[in-house]
Formats: sequence, C-alpha cells, structure tokens
Amino acid sequence: MKRRLTVTLLCLLAGLYAVDRLGGLLMEQVAHHTRDVLGPKLCDLERGLDADVVLIGASRCHHHYVPSILSGSLGLSVYNAGVGGSDNIFSHCLVLRHVLSRHVPRVVCLELMTADFAPEATPFLALSFFAPLFGRCAEADSLYRLSGTYWRYQVSHLYRYNAKAASNILGLFFDRQREADHGYMPLPRPSSPPSGLQPESPVQGRDSLKLSYLQQFITLCRQHRIRLVFTVSPKLTKAPGGQYAVLKAVARANGIPFLDYHSQGLYHDHKAYFKDFAHLCDPGARQYSLRFAADLKRIIDNPAIGGQERGIYIREGRKVVR
Repeated sequence: MKRRLTVTLLCLLAGLYAVDRLGGLLMEQVAHHTRDVLGPKLCDLERGLDADVVLIGASRCHHHYVPSILSGSLGLSVYNAGVGGSDNIFSHCLVLRHVLSRHVPRVVCLELMTADFAPEATPFLALSFFAPLFGRCAEADSLYRLSGTYWRYQVSHLYRYNAKAASNILGLFFDRQREADHGYMPLPRPSSPPSGLQPESPVQGRDSLKLSYLQQFITLCRQHRIRLVFTVSPKLTKAPGGQYAVLKAVARANGIPFLDYHSQGLYHDHKAYFKDFAHLCDPGARQYSLRFAADLKRIIDNPAIGGQERGIYIREGRKVVR
C-alpha cells in the first residue's frame, strides 16, 4: 500500500513538473511573438539594447518620450525602456541591470515620481511583470529575493508568465505595436480633455529602502561612466511646494541634473495635450519631447552641468544653481 502511494505521488510530481516545464516553454514562445504592450519590450531587454540614450521609468516614461524626436534633435540613438505599471525604483533598478548586462549607454534618463521614495503597502508587486526575464541576469534576480518571490520563479517556469499571461495571449491576435516607436507607446487624444487643474496631495514620509535603491541606481551609472539625468514630466496637477524635495536633495548630493517640468506647471495652459491628469496624449508627448530634447542636449553638451560638486537644474530654459 505504501509502495503504491509512493509511486502515485512520484508520478503526480513528475506530471506536474512536465506540465510546468512544457507550459513554461509554450508561454515563452507566446511572450516572444506577442504584439501586446509589454512583451516586445521584454524581448528587447532580453536581446540587449544598443541605444546611446535609454529612458527608464513607469507609464509616464512609456507614454511621454518619443525616441524618433529625441534622436533627431540629439543626433544619438534613443530607446524608451519605460514600462507602464512598473511603479517605482525597484523596477527601474531591475531594468537598468538588464540593460547593463549587454550594453552600456552613454546617457540614462530616469523619469521619477513620488512613488520612488514614498512608502507603499506593496512596493514589489510590479516586479512580477519582469519575471519572464528571470534567470537572465543574476544581479537583477537579486530583487526577487528582496520581494520574496525568488524561489517561486526558480521552482516554476510557468509561474514566471502569470502576471501578463492573458494580455500576452491576446497580443497574438491584436497588434498594439503598430504605432510604437523604439519603446514609446502613444496615447490617443481623448474625446474631451481633462476639465481643469487638479490639486495633488503632499507626500507623507519616505521609504529608506527605496532611497537606498535610488542610490544604487546612481552608483551603477557612475561605475559605468553613464551620464544620468533625473526628470519629472508634465502633469495636469498642481504640485505642492517641496513635493520633490527628497529627490532633488539626492540629485544635489550626487551632482545629477534634475529636470522638473511638473512643478513648473508646463502645459497647464494646454489641457488638450493631456490624456488624463497624469499622462500626455500623443500630440502633447511630441511637443514635450521637443522641449525635453533641447534641455537634454544642453546637459549632454555641457559636462559642467550636474558636476560632482553641485547640483544644477534646468528650468524655463535657464541654468539654476542650487
């Protein structure tokens, strides 16, 4: 009886193992052929990027920076590695690790939000988006140890595709990449623009672990001699005074240029540029990319901007020393 039970359990485990490995192989093929939003970008990260300028961030990066416009202005190749829903600095560090595993860009632009330093209940949730890349870069995989999901992805290959399985499968039938531009995904102009300027609540507290990973991001760029630039793109909200003070202090301490267009109120008088209160639609993104390209070119052409001994911020087309 015991022997039969043992054989049954072994057969069951072998069957589960086979289903997991075959399912993982199947979903890997789906991920490599899907035309959904995220799948092609993960494939680009897996193959390696060869762009001179790489933009990293969440959805506001993904939808606000048009590489073809930036490339034309800068005379450099540009790739938008922003991932919608990637939430915070933990995801951005993971993306940077994957980029550096195969290529060292000249410039990295990091689109920041208050979520990159503010406390959250589930700060590691978005790391699951990148699980299909698990096992490709040991340094990036260390973040899964931090989140507590490392052994789940190590044991189950199928589980790695759990977060985006449905959208990847739909992407085999519906092409969402037709208007993509080197990682940029345009948002359509809404039938009616947002009604007006929204107030924004000030951030309460700071997460020391997030700030330590932001410092790791900076250190990685410095070790690879990458020019790092911090940015906050426009929003149709009024930023409270000192909303980005924590991030600006980090930039100042590390001599990093900080381009803060939100606090400026850029495009607050052009509501038609916005898809919603947090995101620019495609016409707005194109106008903003022209503006951003001019400021970024000024930084790239002037090594003194963002030097190690002082932080210099670009605001309204002028250098402001702080």
